[in-house]
Amino acid sequence: MQVELRDIRKYFGRVKANDGISLVLKPGKIYALVGENGAGKSTLMKILSGYQPPTSGEILLDGQPVRFHSPADALAKGVGMLYQDPLDMPPFRVIDNYLLGRSNSVRLNYKEARNELEGLSKRYGFEIDVHATIDSLSMGERQQLELVRLLAGGAQVLILDEPTTGISAEQKEILFESMRKMTREEGKTVILVSHKLEEVQELCVYAYVLRRGQLVGEQELPCLNEQLVEMMFGQVPKRSQRPPFAVREPVLELQDVNIETYQITVPDINLSVRAGEIFGLAGLEGSGQRLVMQACSGLVAPAKGRVRLGGQDVTGWSYHRLQKFGMAYVPAGRLEEGLVAGLTLTEHLVLARPDKKFFVDWKENRQEMAERITTYQIVGRPESTADQLSGGNQQRLLFSLLNTPLKLLLLEHPTRGLDVRSSDYIWQLLYKRRDHGTAILFISADLDEIIEHCDRIAVFSGGVMSRILDARETTAEELGHFIGGQV
Repeated sequence: MQVELRDIRKYFGRVKANDGISLVLKPGKIYALVGENGAGKSTLMKILSGYQPPTSGEILLDGQPVRFHSPADALAKGVGMLYQDPLDMPPFRVIDNYLLGRSNSVRLNYKEARNELEGLSKRYGFEIDVHATIDSLSMGERQQLELVRLLAGGAQVLILDEPTTGISAEQKEILFESMRKMTREEGKTVILVSHKLEEVQELCVYAYVLRRGQLVGEQELPCLNEQLVEMMFGQVPKRSQRPPFAVREPVLELQDVNIETYQITVPDINLSVRAGEIFGLAGLEGSGQRLVMQACSGLVAPAKGRVRLGGQDVTGWSYHRLQKFGMAYVPAGRLEEGLVAGLTLTEHLVLARPDKKFFVDWKENRQEMAERITTYQIVGRPESTADQLSGGNQQRLLFSLLNTPLKLLLLEHPTRGLDVRSSDYIWQLLYKRRDHGTAILFISADLDEIIEHCDRIAVFSGGVMSRILDARETTAEELGHFIGGQV
């Protein structure tokens, strides 16, 4: 199916998210849509997938004008989008999620749905347990389920928004092979929205580049990464160097910590993170590293063992009590856990302030938020709501809300979905925290990021912390082998 976008414009008040974008996508090919955070990529794809209407402009499928009123309407006409965060319901089983939106009938045909789901999964090399609950699946498996749902719904045009974020290398290869199969053998049109230019070069035949809501360049692929980067930013940004780390006193200490859930047990965690140290937790999703992070933040209580922060035994302390003691936690789920959809940036600032007052001085807080917007280079306004921001700007907002000083900063995927310049900016903020003695503990699915920014790395495999490595003396390849359980 050929897709044509003509003069697409989308305005949010004075913000021009898309400003006259026109492009053509032919069937049987994988296209890349790239640009810095806030360039308008997600907005454009949400328009194409029926999530939101354009202010003006036209969409044509195989030469015929169409207008979508919802994602279901778009899918019925052959256009489906795989969002960065899967649209599923975790308490339900896989088969129940698969059936959502598939039938309006009062009685659901589980046998037919199971056969259909298993057949499509086998066709694309996916392995999905139809009886499992969503919250027991990895991000990659949830993504596979959502992709199968779109294909079963008749999608001929597939939009994938940052699809490799948070999935394993093995799942990424399965995903890539399925994308090639869809285009080469089935003639589907695939649009890849990604900041990972190596993946863009590997998969795509053509790239469209957006900057500040406008189409600023087109490029056949493969090409030099520098060509794409220069179009994205107007220049090739300089990468900063990691500052040296000086050994200081321990800030966080875990002593014989055991964490038990109905899904996994993480035994015998012993580690120490020092002031000014950046410590990485590496492993496949679901290997236990997130539970360790939650135990450090008071969100999960250890079954046994002790947690010490700044020399104080804080085992069993609540999240809010730890916050007041100098801990901060930036979760991976920006809108699910870190921010509140519908609340303005100013309202977030009021909620994040440690000094709670009975009366709120809204004028003062709006001014303070405006200053933080400038300092943290957020594309938004004090009255903007958090869900109106792009993913990268939501991440910047989270960092702008952190209190100072901090003893311990816990981070999940701190640069998830960010372009190279935004990622570098986030790490500059973290280095400043480090210089002031903050101990930083973080999780990332990007092994290169862990190697580049960490001082030490704890390796998790199957719920076991197998070893602690010096980041300067290992490689991403070696780290990948350890994560896979190799000795």
